[in-house]
Amino acid sequence: MAAGAAQGLGEGGGGRGFLGPRVPAEVEAMARGVQDVGKETFRRLLKVTVNALEGKDCKESVRLIAESANLSEEQLAFLISGMYTLLREALRLPLSTFKQEAFKEDLKELRIPEDFIVDFSSVVFGNRRPTSEGTALIQRSRLPSIQDFKWRVDVAISTSSLARALQPSILMMMKLSDGTAHRFEVPVAKFQELRYNVALILKEMNDLEKRSILKIQD
Repeated sequence: MAAGAAQGLGEGGGGRGFLGPRVPAEVEAMARGVQDVGKETFRRLLKVTVNALEGKDCKESVRLIAESANLSEEQLAFLISGMYTLLREALRLPLSTFKQEAFKEDLKELRIPEDFIVDFSSVVFGNRRPTSEGTALIQRSRLPSIQDFKWRVDVAISTSSLARALQPSILMMMKLSDGTAHRFEVPVAKFQELRYNVALILKEMNDLEKRSILKIQD
Protein backbone atom coordinates (compact mmCIF):
# COMPACT_ATOMS: atom_id res chain seq x y z
CA MET A 1 0.00 0.00 0.00
CA ALA A 2 1.28 3.45 -0.85
CA ALA A 3 0.07 6.78 0.34
CA GLY A 4 0.91 10.10 -1.23
CA ALA A 5 1.39 13.41 0.48
CA ALA A 6 1.14 16.27 -1.99
CA GLN A 7 3.66 18.95 -1.14
CA GLY A 8 3.25 21.25 -4.10
CA LEU A 9 1.22 21.76 -7.21
CA GLY A 10 2.19 23.70 -10.30
CA GLU A 11 0.71 24.19 -13.72
CA GLY A 12 2.23 25.46 -16.91
CA GLY A 13 0.82 26.10 -20.33
CA GLY A 14 0.37 28.60 -23.05
CA GLY A 15 2.88 30.70 -24.94
CA ARG A 16 3.35 34.19 -26.24
CA GLY A 17 1.90 34.34 -29.75
CA PHE A 18 2.05 31.76 -32.50
CA LEU A 19 5.86 31.61 -32.30
CA GLY A 20 5.74 30.32 -28.73
CA PRO A 21 7.18 31.71 -25.51
CA ARG A 22 10.53 32.49 -27.14
CA VAL A 23 10.84 34.05 -30.59
CA PRO A 24 13.35 32.11 -32.73
CA ALA A 25 16.64 33.96 -33.22
CA GLU A 26 16.37 33.88 -37.02
CA VAL A 27 12.92 35.52 -36.87
CA GLU A 28 14.22 38.31 -34.63
CA ALA A 29 17.14 38.87 -37.02
CA MET A 30 14.77 38.92 -39.99
CA ALA A 31 12.44 41.41 -38.26
CA ARG A 32 15.37 43.79 -37.77
CA GLY A 33 16.70 43.29 -41.27
CA VAL A 34 13.48 43.82 -43.25
CA GLN A 35 13.19 47.37 -41.94
CA ASP A 36 15.97 48.32 -44.36
CA VAL A 37 14.61 46.33 -47.31
CA GLY A 38 12.53 47.84 -50.10
CA LYS A 39 9.03 46.59 -50.81
CA GLU A 40 9.93 45.04 -54.19
CA THR A 41 12.88 43.14 -52.73
CA PHE A 42 10.80 41.98 -49.79
CA ARG A 43 8.09 40.60 -52.06
CA ARG A 44 10.67 38.75 -54.13
CA LEU A 45 12.09 37.25 -50.95
CA LEU A 46 8.60 36.32 -49.79
CA LYS A 47 7.86 34.57 -53.08
CA VAL A 48 11.09 32.59 -52.80
CA THR A 49 10.19 31.60 -49.23
CA VAL A 50 6.72 30.40 -50.23
CA ASN A 51 8.24 28.36 -53.06
CA ALA A 52 10.69 26.82 -50.59
CA LEU A 53 7.81 25.88 -48.29
CA GLU A 54 6.20 24.10 -51.24
CA GLY A 55 9.40 22.14 -51.83
CA LYS A 56 10.47 23.94 -55.00
CA ASP A 57 14.07 24.61 -56.02
CA CYS A 58 14.82 28.28 -55.31
CA LYS A 59 18.56 28.49 -55.91
CA GLU A 60 18.27 30.43 -59.16
CA SER A 61 15.73 32.88 -57.73
CA VAL A 62 17.93 33.53 -54.71
CA ARG A 63 20.93 34.11 -56.97
CA LEU A 64 19.02 36.68 -59.01
CA ILE A 65 17.90 38.53 -55.88
CA ALA A 66 21.46 38.53 -54.55
CA GLU A 67 22.70 40.08 -57.80
CA SER A 68 20.08 42.84 -57.93
CA ALA A 69 19.54 43.71 -54.26
CA ASN A 70 22.02 45.59 -52.11
CA LEU A 71 22.28 42.76 -49.59
CA SER A 72 25.20 40.65 -48.46
CA GLU A 73 24.98 36.88 -48.65
CA GLU A 74 24.69 36.75 -44.86
CA GLN A 75 21.82 39.24 -44.78
CA LEU A 76 20.03 37.41 -47.56
CA ALA A 77 20.40 34.07 -45.81
CA PHE A 78 19.00 35.31 -42.53
CA LEU A 79 16.13 37.19 -44.13
CA ILE A 80 14.98 34.07 -45.95
CA SER A 81 15.63 31.83 -42.96
CA GLY A 82 13.59 34.07 -40.66
CA MET A 83 10.73 34.40 -43.14
CA TYR A 84 10.71 30.65 -43.64
CA THR A 85 10.52 29.95 -39.90
CA LEU A 86 7.81 32.57 -39.37
CA LEU A 87 5.60 31.26 -42.18
CA ARG A 88 6.24 27.62 -41.33
CA GLU A 89 5.06 28.12 -37.75
CA ALA A 90 2.01 30.12 -38.86
CA LEU A 91 1.00 27.63 -41.55
CA ARG A 92 1.09 24.76 -39.07
CA LEU A 93 -1.88 26.25 -37.22
CA PRO A 94 -5.44 25.51 -38.41
CA LEU A 95 -7.31 28.50 -39.82
CA SER A 96 -10.33 27.53 -37.73
CA THR A 97 -8.57 28.64 -34.55
CA PHE A 98 -5.73 30.88 -35.76
CA LYS A 99 -7.05 34.42 -36.18
CA GLN A 100 -5.63 36.93 -38.64
CA GLU A 101 -5.86 39.79 -36.15
CA ALA A 102 -3.75 37.89 -33.61
CA PHE A 103 -1.18 37.08 -36.31
CA LYS A 104 -0.87 40.74 -37.27
CA GLU A 105 -0.50 41.82 -33.66
CA ASP A 106 2.33 39.33 -33.16
CA LEU A 107 4.15 40.76 -36.19
CA LYS A 108 3.62 44.31 -34.93
CA GLU A 109 5.31 43.34 -31.68
CA LEU A 110 8.30 42.28 -33.78
CA ARG A 111 8.23 45.77 -35.35
CA ILE A 112 7.82 44.42 -38.86
CA PRO A 113 6.66 47.22 -41.23
CA GLU A 114 2.91 47.43 -41.80
CA ASP A 115 3.14 46.82 -45.57
CA PHE A 116 5.13 43.65 -44.98
CA ILE A 117 2.64 42.46 -42.35
CA VAL A 118 -0.09 42.69 -45.00
CA ASP A 119 2.01 40.59 -47.38
CA PHE A 120 2.77 37.98 -44.70
CA SER A 121 -0.93 37.84 -43.86
CA SER A 122 -1.92 37.28 -47.48
CA VAL A 123 0.31 34.20 -47.54
CA VAL A 124 -1.09 32.71 -44.34
CA PHE A 125 -4.75 33.67 -44.71
CA GLY A 126 -5.27 34.76 -48.33
CA ASN A 127 -4.98 33.52 -51.88
CA ARG A 128 -1.19 33.36 -51.70
CA ARG A 129 -1.33 30.51 -49.17
CA PRO A 130 0.92 27.62 -50.27
CA THR A 131 -0.68 24.66 -52.01
CA SER A 132 -2.58 22.19 -49.88
CA GLU A 133 0.07 19.57 -50.58
CA GLY A 134 2.85 21.84 -49.34
CA THR A 135 0.88 22.88 -46.28
CA ALA A 136 0.06 19.26 -45.49
CA LEU A 137 3.78 18.46 -45.62
CA ILE A 138 4.46 21.25 -43.11
CA GLN A 139 1.71 20.04 -40.80
CA ARG A 140 2.80 16.39 -40.98
CA SER A 141 6.32 17.26 -39.90
CA ARG A 142 5.16 18.70 -36.60
CA LEU A 143 5.13 16.71 -33.39
CA PRO A 144 2.36 17.31 -30.83
CA SER A 145 3.00 20.26 -28.55
CA ILE A 146 2.33 20.52 -24.81
CA GLN A 147 -1.03 22.16 -24.11
CA ASP A 148 -1.06 21.70 -20.35
CA PHE A 149 1.39 20.50 -17.73
CA LYS A 150 0.75 19.60 -14.09
CA TRP A 151 3.00 18.23 -11.39
CA ARG A 152 3.09 17.39 -7.69
CA VAL A 153 5.50 15.91 -5.20
CA ASP A 154 4.46 12.69 -3.44
CA VAL A 155 6.07 10.88 -0.55
CA ALA A 156 5.48 7.14 -0.22
CA ILE A 157 4.61 6.35 3.42
CA SER A 158 4.99 2.61 2.96
CA THR A 159 5.95 0.43 0.00
CA SER A 160 7.00 -3.16 -0.66
CA SER A 161 10.57 -1.90 -0.69
CA LEU A 162 12.00 -0.38 2.48
CA ALA A 163 14.53 1.53 0.41
CA ARG A 164 11.71 3.54 -1.18
CA ALA A 165 9.84 4.34 2.02
CA LEU A 166 9.61 8.08 2.74
CA GLN A 167 11.42 8.84 -0.53
CA PRO A 168 9.86 11.76 -2.45
CA SER A 169 8.98 11.40 -6.12
CA ILE A 170 7.53 13.78 -8.68
CA LEU A 171 4.30 12.94 -10.49
CA MET A 172 3.84 14.67 -13.82
CA MET A 173 0.96 14.83 -16.27
CA MET A 174 1.18 16.30 -19.76
CA LYS A 175 -1.75 17.01 -22.07
CA LEU A 176 -0.70 17.26 -25.73
CA SER A 177 -2.21 19.13 -28.66
CA ASP A 178 -3.35 15.85 -30.25
CA GLY A 179 -5.65 15.22 -27.27
CA THR A 180 -3.55 12.55 -25.57
CA ALA A 181 -2.48 12.72 -21.93
CA HIS A 182 0.58 11.13 -20.36
CA ARG A 183 1.19 10.59 -16.65
CA PHE A 184 4.50 9.41 -15.24
CA GLU A 185 6.56 9.31 -12.06
CA VAL A 186 10.09 10.71 -11.86
CA PRO A 187 12.50 10.05 -8.97
CA VAL A 188 14.12 13.16 -7.52
CA ALA A 189 17.55 12.12 -8.77
CA LYS A 190 16.26 11.77 -12.35
CA PHE A 191 14.41 15.08 -12.08
CA GLN A 192 17.64 16.80 -11.04
CA GLU A 193 19.36 15.20 -14.03
CA LEU A 194 16.58 16.47 -16.31
CA ARG A 195 16.79 19.97 -14.80
CA TYR A 196 20.55 20.05 -15.31
CA ASN A 197 20.35 18.92 -18.94
CA VAL A 198 17.62 21.45 -19.78
CA ALA A 199 19.69 24.25 -18.21
CA LEU A 200 22.72 23.07 -20.19
CA ILE A 201 20.78 23.11 -23.47
CA LEU A 202 19.44 26.61 -22.78
CA LYS A 203 22.96 27.85 -22.05
CA GLU A 204 24.24 26.34 -25.29
CA MET A 205 21.38 27.99 -27.20
CA ASN A 206 22.23 31.37 -25.66
CA ASP A 207 25.90 30.91 -26.51
CA LEU A 208 24.96 30.04 -30.09
CA GLU A 209 22.77 33.12 -30.47
CA LYS A 210 25.63 35.35 -29.32
CA ARG A 211 27.90 34.23 -32.14
CA SER A 212 28.39 36.92 -34.78
CA ILE A 213 27.38 34.56 -37.57
CA LEU A 214 23.82 34.63 -36.26
CA LYS A 215 23.60 38.44 -36.33
CA ILE A 216 23.13 40.80 -39.23
CA GLN A 217 26.02 43.23 -39.14
CA ASP A 218 25.30 46.94 -39.65
